[in-house]
Amino acid sequence: MIGKFIRLIIAILITISSVFLFINGFVGWGVLAVFIALLFVLFQFRNEKNLLAFYFIRRNKFASAESMLLKVKHPENMIQSQEAYYYYILGLTQAQTHQPALAEKSFKKALSTGLRLKSDQAMAKLNLAGFYLSKRNKKLAKIHLMDAKKLDKQKMLTAQIKEVENMMKRI
Repeated sequence: MIGKFIRLIIAILITISSVFLFINGFVGWGVLAVFIALLFVLFQFRNEKNLLAFYFIRRNKFASAESMLLKVKHPENMIQSQEAYYYYILGLTQAQTHQPALAEKSFKKALSTGLRLKSDQAMAKLNLAGFYLSKRNKKLAKIHLMDAKKLDKQKMLTAQIKEVENMMKRI
């Protein structure tokens, strides 16, 4: 992972070189240099390992996503929202690879760090409710389930919420 300031320095140097390319008449190379500089600026705000992990999750390759995330040495050095999504994605992969204790810690860390989207917060709360329900802790499961219902404004998780409610009735 390239440091935050190194990325910006590289982007500035590439932008300066693109100006010289435009001045000297190499417009095509100048445009390409501008796009490369924009990629460095984009990766300033989006961590490339998080993006690759999202890609692997969409392809249902959870082991690859987890191995990509485990390559990050110091997630606490990321921007706060990147760190939150790092722990969120890590929790999703750990839940899918049957590591509920680690997934629970990751979801708690993601929520405490600050997930931006309400739907992601609802998904994390729903997963926590499921973990607590599997531990037979009905009180905490109910609290997290109610929070997930409140956060699920677009009703994307209604089927999963009803499934957890039905499981809660059996306990």
